[in-house]
Amino acid sequence: HALVQESVSFHKLGLVVIDEQHRFGVIERQTLMGKGVRPDVMVMTAFARASATPVAKSGAAYVTLMNHGAEPDRLVAVVTPAANAAELHVTKMDGDIMKMEAAGIVEIAPNATLEMTPGGLHIMLMGLKQPLKEGGTIDITFTFEKAGEVTVQVPVGSAAAGEHAHGATSSGG
Repeated sequence: HALVQESVSFHKLGLVVIDEQHRFGVIERQTLMGKGVRPDVMVMTAFARASATPVAKSGAAYVTLMNHGAEPDRLVAVVTPAANAAELHVTKMDGDIMKMEAAGIVEIAPNATLEMTPGGLHIMLMGLKQPLKEGGTIDITFTFEKAGEVTVQVPVGSAAAGEHAHGATSSGG
């Protein structure tokens, strides 16, 4: 439990927390229930891509969400102080053209995992207040219909970070 205790102070309150070494831990159910938080949805992994240029005004972040609850839950909003706006977007192929569009509200089935990946569902960060720098972090707050708000500190990987560079895994990825 040393990891969890270190992470709790690092993140204050969250369902899954990430420490400075990008390890993650889960706050125990009893701790959360005492604070009125429902620990049904967890952020399992998270990473953002570093800005490709110093003048970049948009960026992307990716997380894996797991619903441990007995009922579906819906991700209804995403916000970050790092950008003017954050939205869930999905990348789709339309013939030979790759298009990106707003995904809207996303439902996570009971006991299911939702993985956001490059080239698929992702968090689009628009109007970056400063470029995302590799090695840095950004806070992202997820609002779920039932589980409420969860704030996670997301590590920023390289501009080419992909599914094997999650950074929030227990291996330090």
